[in-house]
Amino acid sequence: MRSETAERGSRTTGTAGANLALATAAFALTFWAWNLIGPLSRTYSENLNLTPTQTSILVAFPVLVGSLGRIPIGVLTDRYGGRLMFTIVCFVSIVPTFLVGISEHSYTMLLVWGFFLGIAGTSFAIGIPFVNAWYSAGRRGFATGVFGAGMGGTALSAFLTPRMVEAMGVFVSHLIMCVVLAVMGVVMWLFARNAPSWSPQTEPALPRMREAMGLKATWQASALYALVFGGFVAFSTYLPTLLTSVYQFAQTDAGLRTAGFAVAAVAARPVGGILSDRIGPVKVCLISFFGTTVMAVVLALHPPAEFPAGVAFVFMAIVLGLGTGGVFALVAEVVEPKRVGTVTGLVGAAGGLGGYFPPLVMGVIYQATGAYTIGFVLLAAVALAVAVYTARAFRKTS
Repeated sequence: MRSETAERGSRTTGTAGANLALATAAFALTFWAWNLIGPLSRTYSENLNLTPTQTSILVAFPVLVGSLGRIPIGVLTDRYGGRLMFTIVCFVSIVPTFLVGISEHSYTMLLVWGFFLGIAGTSFAIGIPFVNAWYSAGRRGFATGVFGAGMGGTALSAFLTPRMVEAMGVFVSHLIMCVVLAVMGVVMWLFARNAPSWSPQTEPALPRMREAMGLKATWQASALYALVFGGFVAFSTYLPTLLTSVYQFAQTDAGLRTAGFAVAAVAARPVGGILSDRIGPVKVCLISFFGTTVMAVVLALHPPAEFPAGVAFVFMAIVLGLGTGGVFALVAEVVEPKRVGTVTGLVGAAGGLGGYFPPLVMGVIYQATGAYTIGFVLLAAVALAVAVYTARAFRKTS
């Protein structure tokens, strides 16, 4: 009997690991698609003669749908399951990816189709409840942390997209991405499975959203995630612009450094989840928020590249990555499983919106002052305020 139980547990764990790997791969790919415009910001800016503000608007636009779209996607995931929703998002994302690829000579069309490119960024709200359902409470920090490593799609985009465009052109590069998205959609449909413990939530969506919005934990987690994930998204999308405009890097060199930033954040996210299982998510979040404050102050002083500016950017990525893992470990701890999908959609939307506004602010600040100092000072102030709030609001939480 004991051996049969152990064998059954081993099969369950293996299936959980396989679905976690599939979800992470789909997340990484859709995040790459979501971030197709940012790494090419200099190309678009030079070809279309854009101002810094226009460039920042173009870079930020996909973030808008990728943020707000997580709310209905989270609700739909609770109802239809992660397998179907991952498949749908992969296939739907093909359309704006293709249309962005044929719109390189029109700023208006880039804005329109870049807006819909945000659909790819909604996949985060699918994966969190999908992997949560496969793991017990004590392992959800690990599971969401590993899944969150799919943020590495932004690193892939930052590193590979400029090189693909340089070698093959904008259209062919986007066409290849369309094919890969189609393949991933087929893979998710054929091989991914919803957890045995998952059951569809058949209640009407609006009451469930109102219920989730009535939870204090939803708003608290949203504020925390707006800082850490918003910071990650903002840097991942706008860092190529910052590095080419301030430090005069070539677009491919800026992409390489942005990829390094994203890789550091991605590597830190599962560490944040694992540490949350061991020392508690609140402590991990506080390390993240205070660390962000310090790094923002350093960057506000406009240090020279590569040292200490490069080191500061890497440490900024690490502390933001730790925070993204910590916040969703906190969500798994304070929100009951049947509400996680809906709450994840709302919290994910807040995180995405946290990444929408900083590029706009940075673009305006740079156009007005010729430097980003004020922007980094604002980031330091917000991070410090969130750290103080977290210490007070969750002092009784592990």
